Amino acid sequence: MSVNAVHPSAAVTSPAELPLRVAVIVASVREGRHGPAVADWFLGVAARQGGAVYDVIDLAEVNLPLAMPKWGSEPSPEVAAALADVTPRLTAADAFVIVTPEYNHSFPAALKNLLDWHMSPWHAKPVGFVSYGGLGGGLRAVEQLRLVFAELHATTVRDTVSLHGPWSGLGPDGAPRDPAVAEGAAKGMLGQLAWWGRALRAARAAHPYQG
Repeated sequence: MSVNAVHPSAAVTSPAELPLRVAVIVASVREGRHGPAVADWFLGVAARQGGAVYDVIDLAEVNLPLAMPKWGSEPSPEVAAALADVTPRLTAADAFVIVTPEYNHSFPAALKNLLDWHMSPWHAKPVGFVSYGGLGGGLRAVEQLRLVFAELHATTVRDTVSLHGPWSGLGPDGAPRDPAVAEGAAKGMLGQLAWWGRALRAARAAHPYQG
């Protein structure tokens, strides 16, 4: 699903001002999950900021197996079809936002599987986080993801959005019941993501990244 969040009054005058292409990855695949509602709330905030086009990648709709082919071998036709759907979308992105819960002090296995199936699409691109769960708001999942993305040659932005206890802190429309702090955090993270996204996009264009 793609969401156009470019401000209608924005005039594109140079390639550097082209809207960022941001892939928003919904990490939870659990039945009854809050991830899609959290992602919808975040996209609403992002749309008001403008300057980007958002592609939502819901991992519940990505059929990548846990078993991987050995190095140098071709994937099965079923796996090739799944990769053909998701890999170009990751490659086309200038930046990423991960919407993730915290499971057992970490992040969901479906997200780690997506990361492990890919390498170069993450290179020299920024990553922001919207996390949720319990008293910690999913921050322990984010801290572990920072380590993984460092290995994938990605740059994680400092500020995050963390929603504490989303099962009670979110209204029926998926928005936080007390939105001021959450929206402020989202705007701060989006600002950092935009800066890094444009800077790294220009750097990749001038000097292709060698990971």
